Amino acid sequence: MATHRVGLGTAEAEGSAGGGGSAGVEVVLLPDPATPAPLCPHGPTLLFVKVSQGKEETRRFYACSACRDRKDCDFFQWEDEKLSGARLAAREARNRRCQPPLSRAQCVERYLKFIELPLSQRKFCHRCQQLLLPEDWEEHREHQVMGDVSITQLQRPSQLLSPLENKKTNAQYLFADRTCQFLVDLLSTLGFRRVLCVGTPRLHELIRLKASGDKKSNIKSLLLDIDYRYSQFYTEDSFCHYNMFNHHFFDGKAALEVCRTFLQDDEGEAVIMVTDPPFGGLVEPLAVTFKKLIAMWKQGQSQDNTHEELPIFWIFPYFFESRICQFFPSFHMLDYQVDYDNHALYKHGKTGRKQSPVRIFTNIPPNKIVLPAEEGYRFCPLCQRCVSLENRHCEHCGSCTSKDGRKWNHCFLCKKCVKPSWIHCSTCSRCALPDHSCEGPKDGCFICGELDHKRSTCPNIAASKKVNNAVRKQKQRKSSKMKMRPLKDSP
Repeated sequence: MATHRVGLGTAEAEGSAGGGGSAGVEVVLLPDPATPAPLCPHGPTLLFVKVSQGKEETRRFYACSACRDRKDCDFFQWEDEKLSGARLAAREARNRRCQPPLSRAQCVERYLKFIELPLSQRKFCHRCQQLLLPEDWEEHREHQVMGDVSITQLQRPSQLLSPLENKKTNAQYLFADRTCQFLVDLLSTLGFRRVLCVGTPRLHELIRLKASGDKKSNIKSLLLDIDYRYSQFYTEDSFCHYNMFNHHFFDGKAALEVCRTFLQDDEGEAVIMVTDPPFGGLVEPLAVTFKKLIAMWKQGQSQDNTHEELPIFWIFPYFFESRICQFFPSFHMLDYQVDYDNHALYKHGKTGRKQSPVRIFTNIPPNKIVLPAEEGYRFCPLCQRCVSLENRHCEHCGSCTSKDGRKWNHCFLCKKCVKPSWIHCSTCSRCALPDHSCEGPKDGCFICGELDHKRSTCPNIAASKKVNNAVRKQKQRKSSKMKMRPLKDSP
């Protein structure tokens, strides 16, 4: 499920070949912040800085980690801003008002009462997206209410709930059954017994359904998701209200301990994390969160296994490959195309540029993962991995190079394979679309112009900051002199 998008400005096109710009906003991740970040209704905020042509603005600011649109969460605070006690109290009161109306324990209590009701009394309000107990009926009598909610429907809440549709904040794209079934079968084949589902409610449902209907299946699942509505369908040991962009458990230490116990059970053996973050989400805060979950898992390992990695499936568009591998060098991208039920473009069976760009990044060796031949995947004996049908092995590159499912062509001038729609531009000395602008690269790094990294990881960033600081100090000195200069007498 791709939901609750983060990022301000142009960051959502990060890593793509066609979506950059000369300005944007970048997240600032401090390894050891002097003071904790202020809180908004979605937990600790993130520190951002505006960047234009490689130059940072002088003041940094805090904003919501989970909402890109200020209409959804209008939190804003300058990094150096000092707030009065009254403003801090007002903020805390607002944060409390924005929390869900029912506690986690109250949701579980209502759920246990609901499943004990006879079928004729089990009702669901579509307008309020809420399971109704008999004492709630009068309040919802004017709403669109569905009756006879079966146990089967309760086991598939993602089909009962309406997907959130605000694309800037929490648009939910739910796995198609084809993708879900492939993942469940693959996890079982690989021998995993526990699956931490971070933002993947439909996978969580299918795992639990298989476990309840198949006595041979011993896979357990824990769902971490920011969509509070799932609280009414699960007990505390199978769902945690969670923000993956700041590692925030909305229900505090109790939920944190549920996650810790799940990861560390059996000394961390046979557990995997499967995550499907929002496609517009910034990779940096996601990577920080995932490393915290990895550290939590490592704490429960025996001394003999401390060198091992937590197995992960990170589901994300292919054009983020370099950014993901920058934080997790052991990750590889699989050719499997992930598709979604409620997305107009990310569907199975499309060809050419209309194919789903969503892939699986994993630290599990690719030669251990078999992709379904009936869907057009084949095994490349040279690469020792399964690839899509059109992904041909390039003898010059020494690998199957296609990323988007189409056959790529080798450019001898660039010394690499490129998309079939690209041609080599002698002016730019690189391959690009035929109608591209030759004014210079607008994507990639603001400082040096290279396309394989961002400004934050540029090797020349230190020199650039020195120059920018020197220019800023010079402007400040000039401004100070102007203020100190005495005014001439008026005639």
